[in-house]
Amino acid sequence: MENWFLLWVVILLSHSLTHSSSSSPLPSPLCHSAESSALLQFTNSFSINPNMFNLFKRIMYPKTVSWKNSTDCCSWDGVLCDPISGHVIGLNLSHSCLEGSFPSNSTLFSLRHLQTLILDNNNFYGSPIPSEFGNFANLKRLSIKAANFSGYVPIEMSHLSKMTYLTFFSYYPLNCIILETYVLKRMLQNFTNLKELSLSYVNMSNVDVVSSFMNVSSSLMLLYLNHCGLQGKFPEKVFRLPNLQNLSLWDNYDLIGSTPTFNWSSPLGYLSLSSTKISIDLPYLCTSAKSLQSLYLSNCSFVGSSYPIMLANLTQLVQLNSLGLGNNNFGGQIPLHYLNLHHFIFLDLSGNNFVGKIPELSKTNSTQSPLPKQLESLGLSNNLFSGPIPSWIYSIPFLRYLSLSGNNLTGPIKEFQSKYVEDLMLGSNKLNGEILNSIFQLDKLAWLDLSFNDLDGVVELSKFPILKNLWFLDLSFNKFIVPSNNFIKNNPFPGLRYLILASCNISEFPHFLKSMENLQSLQLSHNQIHGRIPEWLWNKGITSSLFELNISHNFLTNVEQIPFKNLYYLDLRSNMIQGRLPIVPPSLSVFFISNNHLFGEIPSTYCNLNNLMILDLSNNNIHEVIPSCLGNKLSLSVLDMHKNNFSGEIPRNMFENLTDLRSLHLSGNHLEGSLPRSLRKCQSLEVLDVGTNKINDKFPHWLEQLPVLQVLVLKSNRFHGSIGAPKVKYPFRKLQIIDLSDNDFNGRLPTKHFESFIAMMGEQSIGNLTHIGETYYQDSVTVVMKGFERVLEKILSIFVTIDFSINNFEGEIPESIGKLKSLKGLNFSQNKLNGSIPMSLISLSNLEWLDLSSNELVGEIPSQMRDLTQLSHLNLSYNKLVGPIPRGNQFDTFTKDSYIGNLELCGLHISKSCKNGEVQPKNDYGEKHISHGIFDWKIVMMGYGCGLIIGISVGYMVLYNGKFDYWLSKKVTMKTRSTRWLFMKNNLR
Repeated sequence: MENWFLLWVVILLSHSLTHSSSSSPLPSPLCHSAESSALLQFTNSFSINPNMFNLFKRIMYPKTVSWKNSTDCCSWDGVLCDPISGHVIGLNLSHSCLEGSFPSNSTLFSLRHLQTLILDNNNFYGSPIPSEFGNFANLKRLSIKAANFSGYVPIEMSHLSKMTYLTFFSYYPLNCIILETYVLKRMLQNFTNLKELSLSYVNMSNVDVVSSFMNVSSSLMLLYLNHCGLQGKFPEKVFRLPNLQNLSLWDNYDLIGSTPTFNWSSPLGYLSLSSTKISIDLPYLCTSAKSLQSLYLSNCSFVGSSYPIMLANLTQLVQLNSLGLGNNNFGGQIPLHYLNLHHFIFLDLSGNNFVGKIPELSKTNSTQSPLPKQLESLGLSNNLFSGPIPSWIYSIPFLRYLSLSGNNLTGPIKEFQSKYVEDLMLGSNKLNGEILNSIFQLDKLAWLDLSFNDLDGVVELSKFPILKNLWFLDLSFNKFIVPSNNFIKNNPFPGLRYLILASCNISEFPHFLKSMENLQSLQLSHNQIHGRIPEWLWNKGITSSLFELNISHNFLTNVEQIPFKNLYYLDLRSNMIQGRLPIVPPSLSVFFISNNHLFGEIPSTYCNLNNLMILDLSNNNIHEVIPSCLGNKLSLSVLDMHKNNFSGEIPRNMFENLTDLRSLHLSGNHLEGSLPRSLRKCQSLEVLDVGTNKINDKFPHWLEQLPVLQVLVLKSNRFHGSIGAPKVKYPFRKLQIIDLSDNDFNGRLPTKHFESFIAMMGEQSIGNLTHIGETYYQDSVTVVMKGFERVLEKILSIFVTIDFSINNFEGEIPESIGKLKSLKGLNFSQNKLNGSIPMSLISLSNLEWLDLSSNELVGEIPSQMRDLTQLSHLNLSYNKLVGPIPRGNQFDTFTKDSYIGNLELCGLHISKSCKNGEVQPKNDYGEKHISHGIFDWKIVMMGYGCGLIIGISVGYMVLYNGKFDYWLSKKVTMKTRSTRWLFMKNNLR
């Protein structure tokens, strides 16, 4: 949470400095005419973006509009002159709405006396940083934060020997600034007077941190290296710099090292090591850095004793007023008694495992901890708190930011004493009752999230106009009734940018949308909106401002075109839309329209979607051939067209340039021919599913070299031939799901491949469940699990399975299969395998289902298999197995269906007793066994049960139903949502 807090403070300070520099009186002499002319030519090389000013009036101001040729440039907004010589020595154009490429021959570089240059928060279109910056011999302060420069920092920057304050910063991940080791080393060697260095969000992934900071100046007071991709061991020397007061390294996930553990006395007042791997000795840190006022150690590694004892050392930090310890897996009761809360301004303990009620605090001095009267920001989200919100939280007099989302809090929301509340995040709890009118009186409120609760009543939008600062509103998934019209003629949300009213019992598009000219995101999913999208929605102000629209899971029937010209994200899935694919704006990057009733072919206009990243057309009736022009979408990451009626061949050269393609789903169509060899160019491919088509090809060995392929589904096609030995040294290193079932493969099972499935070999923990997918799109796959076909709507990263069933594989099952210790499911059924069941199977301790049926296996069932305690489904039917069936553990739960067709087996649940070789006279199935290739295997599948459903995979499927599906997915992705919230908060407010 400290991320947004700090960045927001920086923006506000920059804004404050802008006005202070322009409001101070400027003495004579007048500005030099050459410098005045240079400034005018410089500003004339850019345009002013009025939309930026209109959207963000609180911080954006086009200063250069007031510059006039006939006036003294020393009086111009943002310009500072030397009081004696009149030369321009300072230029602050931050937040000035400038747009355009930054020319290397700019007249700006003729201002030789410049000492301060601030260009923050403009848009220079990804221009490279000009090497001419290095010619400002007198420059002491340079800041190009969030100005959309890109490329490598030139070596000429190291010429600025007088530099004392340097800030590079980028919010643009596609146009990032890159810093190399030799440039950073030279800069730190030459900047002998450097006091502040801020390189946050600069790409420093190749920087050697040890050698680079060898000669860092002892005068350094502030060092910010946040989210730079730093790797390796951070030098302990930096912690020991004698004047260092502010050090921030958060979100460098591969940065290692440790804080000093001896002979260290530090003046640090601010320290953030969140989301690094730096080892922290908290007791010694608290002893050695007693000047700390702000300490942020979220998602960190601690050494020493257990955390309650460890946190007790925080009482030594008597000046501490800001503390972040989120995402550290701390548990038990929340240790508020270890903290001097009455001094605190900021406290974040989110993302831990604290349980029970949030303890009450006292408003007066007593045995309870005193009320934190100075507290402005409190984060306790994503814990396991229950019970009501304690009264002291409502009583904090200066509270501005409150996040309690992602807990199990109950009861009503009461009245807040503070009138300064700006951000109120109470989503994903069990809060009930109606919204108090007092919330509508919080006139400073900017962010309100009450989603995923049990709140009820009618939301009267007519009460909202007092919230003129509100720019984010999420009331989704409650028991509200939000009347669509509500008798409102004017805009009830004058400053709103994000409106989320999913599952709010809305039956038509709200009419107040007509007047919302600044709305950027509109989400009305999971409502009861029927029919067409009204034409008036296309013709009003949001046509220009809207970049995200989600109206999925409604009852829309007709959508012919989407005229929002700047739309980035469009979600129309799970409606009743008929006809052909709609015409969409060329700006579209993410498009979902799955689960509708569309037919026809893909329009040629889709070839012009140059920014397309995700295209999901699945579960429709779209036919004809796949257009090869989709291969021109260089940014394409996900292409999902499964369960349609596409025919013909997959275009041969379609994937030549799709180097960013991560997921390809084409299953359930009528595609023919061979699998395109151009797929080998897709080095980012994680999921490939072409199952249930008519593809006629040999095993695609050329896919073995794909470095991150995790899911490979070729089932139910016409693949044939033997797999044989791999063609590369380490094939399919990341593979965790492979399904080759229902083809015509023959020969022996691929022993060498099993020995190379590295991702299947490790014991995987369920402590930190993740999914294959990304922010907008979660991959799904259809698998046969425990005898039944199931659709995994989201693929857990620990879900590992092999299915080679219904082929013509022969020979023995290789012992190497026992190395794949992560396996959840293994299916070799309906082949021609012989030999015995390998003893190595007993090593598969995570195995939940095993199907070896309809083969020619011989010998006994290894008795040690009873130790496979996760095994809840077993099918060994129709083989030639003999001897006793193992007893104990899971084997006592399997029915006779697991063993049918093995005439010489004896034991529990079957018709043959192992006593004295006595055979029961009746065998219901022995005479009915039909040889492989004739019997309808799907009927057999439905004939037996699944055993005990104890595995996490099935548990996962059961959990994801109805509203709980949405609650859990929101809780799982809370970090992503928080990151997105951080980005919006620091860029859009």
